Amino acid sequence: MANLPCKHTDPNGVDKTRGAAEKPGTGASVCLLVCLHHADTHTAAASQHHQVQWSQTPLCVCVRYRKEEGREEAFFRWVQMKRGERERVAWQEKALKILKMKKFNIRKVLDGLKEASSSTPSVQVGPQENHLIQETLQSDHFQLCKTVRHGFPYQPSSMAFDPVQKILAIGTQSGALRLFGRPGVECYCQHETGAAVIQLQFLINEGALVSALADDSVHLWNLRQKRPAILHSLKFNKERITFCHLPFQSKWLYIGTERGNIHLVNVESFMLSGYVIMWNKAIELSSKAHPGPVVHISDNPMDEGKLIIGFESGIVVLWDLKSKKADYRYTYDEAIHSVAWHHEGKQFVCSHSDGTLTIWNIRGQGKPIQTITPHGKQLKDGKKPEPCKPILKVEYKTTRNGEPFIIFSGGLSYDTVGRRPCLTVMHGKSTAVLEMDYPIVDFLTLCETPYPNDFQEPYAVVVLLEKDLVVIDLAQNGYPIFENPYPLTIHESPVTCCEYFADCPVDLIPALYSVGSRQKRQGYSKKEWPISGGNWGQGTQSYPEIIITGHADGTVKFWDASSIMLQVLYKLKTAKIMAWCPESRMLCVAGVSANMIIYRFSKLEVTTEVVQLLEVRMQYELNDTESPDVGGEQTSAHPTPGASPQTSGPPSHPSTSSNNSDGGNIPCLKVRSTPLKQSPGYQVDLVVQLVWVSGEPPQQITSLALNSSYGLVVFGNSNGLAVVDYIQKTVVLNLGTVELYGSNDPYQRQPRSPRKTRQPSGGLCDINEGSATSEDRCKSPTSDHRDNSFSRSRSSSVTSIDKEAREAISSFHFCDTFARKGDSTLTPCLYVGTSLGTVLVLALTLPPAGEQRQLQPVIISPTGMLVRLKGSVMRMAFLDSTGSLLPPAHEPWFEPNVTADGEEREKVRKRRPVSVSPSTSQDLSESQYAVVCSEKQAKVISLPSQTCIYKHSITETSFILRADVVQMSQGVCVACFCANGHIMTISVPGLRPLVDVNYLPLTDMRIARTFCFTNLGQAMYLCSPTEIQRITYSQDTCENLQEMLGELFTPVETPEAPNRGFFKGLFGGGAQSLDREELFGETAAGKASRSLAQHIPGPGGIEGMKGAASGVVGDLARARIALDERGQKLGELDERTAAMMASADSFSKHAHEMMLKCKDKKWYQF
Repeated sequence: MANLPCKHTDPNGVDKTRGAAEKPGTGASVCLLVCLHHADTHTAAASQHHQVQWSQTPLCVCVRYRKEEGREEAFFRWVQMKRGERERVAWQEKALKILKMKKFNIRKVLDGLKEASSSTPSVQVGPQENHLIQETLQSDHFQLCKTVRHGFPYQPSSMAFDPVQKILAIGTQSGALRLFGRPGVECYCQHETGAAVIQLQFLINEGALVSALADDSVHLWNLRQKRPAILHSLKFNKERITFCHLPFQSKWLYIGTERGNIHLVNVESFMLSGYVIMWNKAIELSSKAHPGPVVHISDNPMDEGKLIIGFESGIVVLWDLKSKKADYRYTYDEAIHSVAWHHEGKQFVCSHSDGTLTIWNIRGQGKPIQTITPHGKQLKDGKKPEPCKPILKVEYKTTRNGEPFIIFSGGLSYDTVGRRPCLTVMHGKSTAVLEMDYPIVDFLTLCETPYPNDFQEPYAVVVLLEKDLVVIDLAQNGYPIFENPYPLTIHESPVTCCEYFADCPVDLIPALYSVGSRQKRQGYSKKEWPISGGNWGQGTQSYPEIIITGHADGTVKFWDASSIMLQVLYKLKTAKIMAWCPESRMLCVAGVSANMIIYRFSKLEVTTEVVQLLEVRMQYELNDTESPDVGGEQTSAHPTPGASPQTSGPPSHPSTSSNNSDGGNIPCLKVRSTPLKQSPGYQVDLVVQLVWVSGEPPQQITSLALNSSYGLVVFGNSNGLAVVDYIQKTVVLNLGTVELYGSNDPYQRQPRSPRKTRQPSGGLCDINEGSATSEDRCKSPTSDHRDNSFSRSRSSSVTSIDKEAREAISSFHFCDTFARKGDSTLTPCLYVGTSLGTVLVLALTLPPAGEQRQLQPVIISPTGMLVRLKGSVMRMAFLDSTGSLLPPAHEPWFEPNVTADGEEREKVRKRRPVSVSPSTSQDLSESQYAVVCSEKQAKVISLPSQTCIYKHSITETSFILRADVVQMSQGVCVACFCANGHIMTISVPGLRPLVDVNYLPLTDMRIARTFCFTNLGQAMYLCSPTEIQRITYSQDTCENLQEMLGELFTPVETPEAPNRGFFKGLFGGGAQSLDREELFGETAAGKASRSLAQHIPGPGGIEGMKGAASGVVGDLARARIALDERGQKLGELDERTAAMMASADSFSKHAHEMMLKCKDKKWYQF
């Protein structure tokens, strides 16, 4: 078949095809026309002509694909060029890059061309020749992955501890695993099924963990790699799992079931043994009824062949594994919750549902040798104490030089109504009752030895509570607790909002730590934190990161989040919305009571005589029956230059006096008039309060921004906005949203009557900051407009407005830019975004720095509307002529409580200049670009011409919950989180889609309220009420993540086994070993029923567990440890052999002496 050339003709029929036709070939041939504007492809068979009308196509590429005899080629024809020689060369370079791919195929060609087409914006407005900024960010610079999870495990259900590796594991009701080593070494894992973790068992010092779930599955986790993985799984089909037990240095796992049976699993192969302990044979005729589920299994510390089995009904059986029968049975009237051995294996203690503890001798099966009701009232006449609440768990730990410890949870008297949960420590004759803040989930006693047949020497108790983790020091009087180094107090008060800052000033974290260290409580144990396993990662990420969390009780916490760790720095009791400037350390916080507090950071303690209060009236309702002065402070959109708020508007509007002349204006809160002593840290500088108007409460503040260089704070709500000069402590501007438009209001607004009833609060708001890096990044939560299901309907036209809808202020941005169209000089400006998608500009006239700044007023002039978008405005940012992000001007921090002369202070407080377009770019006529992102789309505006040069529709079916303009190491982009769970990045200024990943389905408001992006490809959100999940969308961070993560498993020698002594070794005393392999293996026990459980292999076997991710050093270390252990055992054998030889020699000597003494005697002489 002959290959015919493709022709592309213009509307007049003129052939615009460039290049000659290819030579005929014998292979299959396909012609593709790729429209780089719409990323469409058109295919045609080689035997046909393919003609395309290209009147609306700015650029097309004809790709000819031919495959013959295994040889693949592609030919590009350029049909139409509208942008001149420069861009044609750029496109040719992209085409050549595609042709040079190692493995060329037509799919890659199309993918490459479509990627190239994404650099052409979806909508172009105005001439493009002057906006050819080279964008460096590409799709391969992005990759989305989770990095680390911080906080307390949500809804914990079980716990385990490796006493040799010193690693703590916590399982949750949602199937999550959290592993903790030394501070900074944490790991998060998740079972796919999401079933609750009912029990955890470490393979002590083996780098493995067994988890049992509520869905009757058992899993083996490999902890020898930085991201643990499941090696084997076993799913039971016929029986429910109730209890698991794995003896120390054993590979056989006992699994008790709800039916009362016990099965054995080989943890190396995760195969069931044919050896089964049936409940009916265990109890035989001791009970006529079913004994209930298995609640406890453990082997005798001194005899591995004896197994104690606790049934829920109160029956305890001592089972002989070799003879396969019960040696003894112990019966009690009350249900059993747990059993614990004495280390000598002669006694055990049981805890019961009536609050009693029973102590039994293993050879006395009639009655317990002792019955204790620790918290029961002892009645007269020797009657049985009153029953108490169940003792859910008991542990029996011995010491070499003192009395044993009996530690248990529960068991309180029923008449202690309202008493907090308790852990009881009985040591000799003393009993200590330790109250906890939350219900106890589980507890573990940490001991010096992992061997159960030795003195335990307990030194600490780890108590897992529903919302906390407490470690108690048993070695000190009064049992003090250890200071918890983990970031587990995120949920101390429910988190309402959070914010993430990367690449902060290097001196900021030390400053916050220095003032926060003075807030620490006293009375902690002086010993080191006992959970100290693992090693830190070796990552090279060194830039400082800070996470700020706002809480329901009005507190704000600052956390050091550098190097994927988290540590609390400073705690401030404030409110719920904030704006923060890291450079100047200024902080502004808005509360739900429509109040705002401005803080300055100081390292010195100060006593403030009077905290100044500003009262602001913001009530702007359109109503034809109200007086005109209700509409706002100013009567026109342009306030009189130099007019102060007190003189330019009605006297009932904002006032700096605490006494308001309008009887209808009522402040929500009052400021104390007595001197206020303020500790080092953040100290109150000014309080702003919105007042009630005509019996109606003020609307909640929805957006907030601060600029330390201008000395201004702006806040807005559904009524309008107000600008406060915190240097002069005055209100500069107070305008309704409608008045910002002036006579150019594009909306047809309907008159409304004032609300007569108080509207419900619109929910909790996000933290807002000031810039892409600090000050001007403010965000409206727009929670008044969203319900919890994210299903609000939206009109596709921005000109239509619901009659009942309010146009709230949704975002602010301070920047030095061009205030008006055609301006040639930069002016301080405030950009205002509204919930209806409008961006308005306010020009700021600031007095000169120095003394004039304290005296002359700040003048603000609205300059009109810049642009309108679909949906609420989420984020605004500015780029210079090279496409670099423009940070706002800011003021460096200075100590406010140190008196200095005026010149010296002004040197410190001198504003940093904002970088402008470089003078070398003579061919670029525009100086700045404004990037505006709404809930639906993004636009790039060229300044000062105010021309929209790029527009991109981000989503049509959903809406954006969070958008940030972030600085990556390779360039700048817009990062978006959508309500449908997608995370997207878009280049700027070209607005090319770079990444679109369906990350997670949005299931609750918590994620929407707390999701935030920051610079250098980092992001975070609150994944549960108690946990923060950090993610990265940077390819560089993903590649380095393995090095940054800590190692859980480290090669450690197993402690020496307890010495049994000469006589015990000679005459067979001490611990008795058991060859479990011979007893439970397939040869002796046979095969288990295949229908009982299903084996699910993981990514690797036990070999993978022993060698994965450990490297040559780990292998050598383990080999050395194995040799040492083998040598130790051989040494013990030599000692026993030598002792037996010495004993034999002594016996022979004595026998010889006796023979010599008695050889000459007759038989009757003896």
